[in-house]
Amino acid sequence: MKQLKLAVMALFAFATVGTVSAQDSDNPWVVGFGVNAVDFRIPTEFGEYAKDYIGTSDWNILPSVSRISVDRYLNDGFTLQVAGSLNKIETFSKEDDMDELYWAIDANVKYDLNNLFGDTAWFDPYVYLGGGYANLGDAGEGTLNAGLGFNTWFNDNLGLNFQSGGKKEFADKVQDHFQHSIGLVFKFGGKDTDGDGIYDKEDACPEVAGLKEFNGCPDTDNDGIKDSDDACPEVAGLAALNGCPDADGDGIADKDDACPSKAGLASLNGCPDADSDGIADNKDKCPNTAGPAANNGCPWPDTDGDGVLDKDDKCPNVKGVASNNGCPEVVIKEEAVKKLENFAKAIYFNSGRTSFRPGVKGKLDLMAGIMKEYPKANFSIEGHTDSQGREASNLRLSEKRAKAVVDYLVSKAGISGNRLTSKGFGEAYPIASNKTRDGRAQNRRVEIKVVK
Repeated sequence: MKQLKLAVMALFAFATVGTVSAQDSDNPWVVGFGVNAVDFRIPTEFGEYAKDYIGTSDWNILPSVSRISVDRYLNDGFTLQVAGSLNKIETFSKEDDMDELYWAIDANVKYDLNNLFGDTAWFDPYVYLGGGYANLGDAGEGTLNAGLGFNTWFNDNLGLNFQSGGKKEFADKVQDHFQHSIGLVFKFGGKDTDGDGIYDKEDACPEVAGLKEFNGCPDTDNDGIKDSDDACPEVAGLAALNGCPDADGDGIADKDDACPSKAGLASLNGCPDADSDGIADNKDKCPNTAGPAANNGCPWPDTDGDGVLDKDDKCPNVKGVASNNGCPEVVIKEEAVKKLENFAKAIYFNSGRTSFRPGVKGKLDLMAGIMKEYPKANFSIEGHTDSQGREASNLRLSEKRAKAVVDYLVSKAGISGNRLTSKGFGEAYPIASNKTRDGRAQNRRVEIKVVK
């Protein structure tokens, strides 16, 4: 008896180091195997009743597996327990000894006290109430059962059970008695398809092993972001970039970064722009000197140093002037200029028309001859009218007459059209009075000017 008492005390101490969780809907079944003790002496006075309940000197114990139980979790902390026990009664009371076989079958409803006090995970205390059938020798009858107990779990499936309670008889065939039991219990029935320790009913990813903090879903790269929310599930990254890495720390995920090893700009797909010319260094032929995209990021050259960039310089290897597109300023002899001006004064048109009067074409040919002597010179042909008629009509007429001169010089006299421009000014710039016939004749003129 002393050995049993010591065993019970040891099991109570061992119960305090248990872990894991109580029986619940995840593991709804529990099977138990253990020993039971029956105490038949129940005094009538309360003090003696409590003393007898605590004392072990009159316990009847069969030194073998003498109790088997099966528990099925129901709901909301309630569990149905069916148990069968066997014992040999040798001590009935202080005065009476016997040698009779005892057996009992019980069905109890247990209630988990953790539902009231809070889940302790490893410690699972309960109270129970139920009924059963107890048989002693040749007599047997139904009983009302009530008591308490606890399970403490060592791991996910194995635990220790202790249960103690009283059985109230109804027909005086089997005296009221206490029955205590202790043994090992095994819980099972929970389904964990992926084996990650999280049961399928609570596992958001039941077919893929995962982590408890992600409800059973995996985090392959261990970056704290579950794979389903991770844009780069196999490479550890940052939460701000949906789980993708940023090797150069420029705030652009490597998968979207054209230059993942060098910090750059979002506008250039993560590539740097050292000279801030808007062209990524990896596409910039002059990465440290700002230049336009049209010249691959390099500044436009000015080979001849005349202030006109080569791209705009028609004479890039010879210093010139901007007014002549980078070419040297053409110098025409003063004598030639005066001849052109005199020839221009002899250009007359039929009244209100753009057709030339007789003899004018000869003058145009002479003008073309001078232009050919200076092949790099450009000229502007300007048309003017008197103030007779409507101003708008005069402007159109002057434009057409200036163009008629250009057309003749190009098509008949062989002068390149790139060297000539035409413009009409109408009556805007008179050189004589429009009130006299002679003055109006002077105003109806064509002028030729050298373009510088």
